[in-house]
Amino acid sequence: MNSIFFRIYGGMLIVLVTVSLLGLLIIQVVNGARAEDYRERIASGTFRLMADNLEPMDHAERLRALAAWSRLIGVPLELDQLDRLDLESNQWARLIQGKVLVRPVAPPRVRVYAMVDLAESVVLTADIQRISEQLGRATLYLITDELVRYPEAAMPERLQQLRRQKGFGYPLHLTPIDNGDLDLDQRRRLEESDTVMALGPEGDSVLLYVKIPNTNWVLGLGPLYRMDPYPPQLLLLTGLLVLTLSGLFIYLLVRQLEQRLRTLESAASHITRGNLDARVSTAGQDSVGRLSRAFNDMASHLQRLMRLQREMIGAVSHELRTPVARLRFGLEMVETAGTDEDRKRYLDGMDGDLSELDMLVDEILTYARLEQGAPALTLVPIDVPALVEQVIAELSPLSGVIRLEHNDQTQGRGTQVDAEPRYLQRAVANLVSNAIRHATGQILVTTRVEHGRCRVSVEDDGPGIPEAYRERIFTPFLRLDDSRTRASGGYGLGLSIVRRVLFWHQGRARAEQSRVLGGAAFILDWPARRS
Repeated sequence: MNSIFFRIYGGMLIVLVTVSLLGLLIIQVVNGARAEDYRERIASGTFRLMADNLEPMDHAERLRALAAWSRLIGVPLELDQLDRLDLESNQWARLIQGKVLVRPVAPPRVRVYAMVDLAESVVLTADIQRISEQLGRATLYLITDELVRYPEAAMPERLQQLRRQKGFGYPLHLTPIDNGDLDLDQRRRLEESDTVMALGPEGDSVLLYVKIPNTNWVLGLGPLYRMDPYPPQLLLLTGLLVLTLSGLFIYLLVRQLEQRLRTLESAASHITRGNLDARVSTAGQDSVGRLSRAFNDMASHLQRLMRLQREMIGAVSHELRTPVARLRFGLEMVETAGTDEDRKRYLDGMDGDLSELDMLVDEILTYARLEQGAPALTLVPIDVPALVEQVIAELSPLSGVIRLEHNDQTQGRGTQVDAEPRYLQRAVANLVSNAIRHATGQILVTTRVEHGRCRVSVEDDGPGIPEAYRERIFTPFLRLDDSRTRASGGYGLGLSIVRRVLFWHQGRARAEQSRVLGGAAFILDWPARRS
């Protein structure tokens, strides 16, 4: 798949299907747990009440009670031994703690267990299908049989005690028979000792009523709600809706992303075909926006390198013509020289031309290494004032009458400055050599460390640099038309090398007018410490 949309949408589809299947499994587990909890809440009070009533009876009385309750409930009730039941250890523990246990057998049948006598390990069991309707009337009968043993005034309090003690999972209440919730037909049936079933106010529940004999109380049970399991179809429908809406939104989002990437692809194709002016929009702060800015930076750098390559080829060819022409002329003159003296003079000139060629090639190679990409700079703590003193000591014999001075204002902070010694020494030497060619009598080199940055300035008392040229002089092979011409020496690469050295030190080289000596001032500035 070549489209980003289809890749993202396909991935989301796989994830959504996986989550849907997992959700179906979770729904089944949750529905099972809810159904078990619902059945236990409905059956708990009734079976706990029956089991507690059976506990003080002997075996014969228990059998008679079970027979009566079986007819009332409509399902057979049995007594069994705890060790004969196929129960797990946690289910045993629940029975021993006095709780009612409900286990599904075969839908919709469930088996109910309630401990009768722990000492004898007797357990009450029953198989029930429709747990709420079958137990409702039996529960009313059992509670009524319990309440008639108390005075009429004490019945409400006793009912609430039963509810708390036996763990009924639904409301139980006593109301006078003349309560407005019952119509005349329901009151008549209650007076005839019949059980009345009514729907709840919302129609989603059932209430059961029975009149306590020889009292004005009506025992109410409920409302009893059906347990509605979470439908798996709802999950599937929701998943389909989410998938559709997600696909729509993803398409709208990815479509714009894809268009921006296609613009990048088109610009890259233009650059491949030689159109180095191709650029892309850098709008946005997202990953594509950052990629676009990086692409434009790369294209600009590539364009600059290609321009530099063309300029260097032209400049190098121009610079090579003069020494090569002089060498050719020297060879011709050596052949026609009449004396050894003339021959030696021509050979010395040729040797000078070869030295000039060697220096030119060295300058070109150095600049090419610094311009093409980050050289292998090993930044170490160095003593900058000591490095400047070394450069001055090496170049002093070449300065003639020009006085070289070093003004160290680092106050000891310049002994641990991060730099690459070889390249930094080359940069300082280039500036001092340049100043020697143009100064008239004095050169001042000043070192400072302020605000976390190291600064080296080289000033001379020469003619200075016009303001319009102070930035252009760092261009490779550029010479000015005033005193800084070919007559003063150089190839126009020294200052370019200085700027590139400072660039790779994350610093900057610039030219100003000297405030002290009045001529040119070249300033190197870079971070004293690098993290």
